[in-house]
Amino acid sequence: MNKILTINPGSTSTKIALFNNEQIFFYRVIEHSEEELSQYKELFDQMDFRLRILKGALREAKVDPETVTAIAARGGLLPPVKAGAYRVTPEMIALLRHRPTLEHASNLGAPLAYALGDPYDIPCYIYDPVTVDEMLPLHKITGLSCFRRRALGHNLNMRAMAHRYAASRNISYADLNLIVVHLGTGITLTLHQKGRITDMINDEEGPFSPERAGGLPNLQLIDLAFSGKYDKKSLTRLVKTEGGLMSHLGTKDARVIEERIKAGDEKADLVYKAMALDVSRWVGALAVDVCGDVDAIILTGGIAYSNYLTEIIKNYISFIAPVIIYEGEDELKALAEGILRVLRGEEEVNSLQI
Repeated sequence: MNKILTINPGSTSTKIALFNNEQIFFYRVIEHSEEELSQYKELFDQMDFRLRILKGALREAKVDPETVTAIAARGGLLPPVKAGAYRVTPEMIALLRHRPTLEHASNLGAPLAYALGDPYDIPCYIYDPVTVDEMLPLHKITGLSCFRRRALGHNLNMRAMAHRYAASRNISYADLNLIVVHLGTGITLTLHQKGRITDMINDEEGPFSPERAGGLPNLQLIDLAFSGKYDKKSLTRLVKTEGGLMSHLGTKDARVIEERIKAGDEKADLVYKAMALDVSRWVGALAVDVCGDVDAIILTGGIAYSNYLTEIIKNYISFIAPVIIYEGEDELKALAEGILRVLRGEEEVNSLQI
């Protein structure tokens, strides 16, 4: 029996779970108030605070870290890496602390795991971080030589759903071509080509979403940037958290919007359907990469619970391949499943080049 402790630090919470193989044994969400976190100037200043609370939660649940087979944490924003597992080392932690790609609470995942596991010689891993980059060079070229397309997405959940589909069909993940769409507050899409994420549409270039603006007309965006209404920070906020459904309808809550549609709100219906069409267009773009040779299209993430939205998307894209719905996301389970494949010898641990 493999006992895997999983850790997922977020901006206002830390989630932990203990799995006995695939079965969850213990789960806890520890909320952190703004007042608590405001005491810490830098992200890594929160380490002792979060570690103390983690240890307390494990004691309450009578979980002894010394009895754990492995610890898996949500990967931070490392430089571009291959998909899969990476052993946590002091060098990785130093990189996340001093030279992360971006500041994010997930950068605390590796050091928290290491602090819990290293005293007992328990192997600690991260798995499928946001910065997984297996894109082909052909797919990175843009219309300006100084720009390259970036691989940033919900890799942990999307790759877990791809593996789930493969297992449900008794087919190796490495033998399939799959398109996975993560429908959340941001929307990202990935092409899984024979076991490798060869292309990705991130949430700054692709479809608009509940709060992201997605790809925008270049000249209009330039005019807006130089209009005098925005500085860099406020314009970034506009396209990252005040765009999409929020911009058009004043809310990013898909449930609220669907209630408005049921009540006869024609604008809400038009914008919602436009988002579904936008997602579908980008699915088509990824299908072109493999000349339409797609085994399945998987819709996942929080908004995949919406039958209304997924039915619209299915109507647009089902001619390409069968559409599978795996609603929601479970990053803790995805971490456990990934490390289980490592422990069972189905995957090798990657080497992080620093």
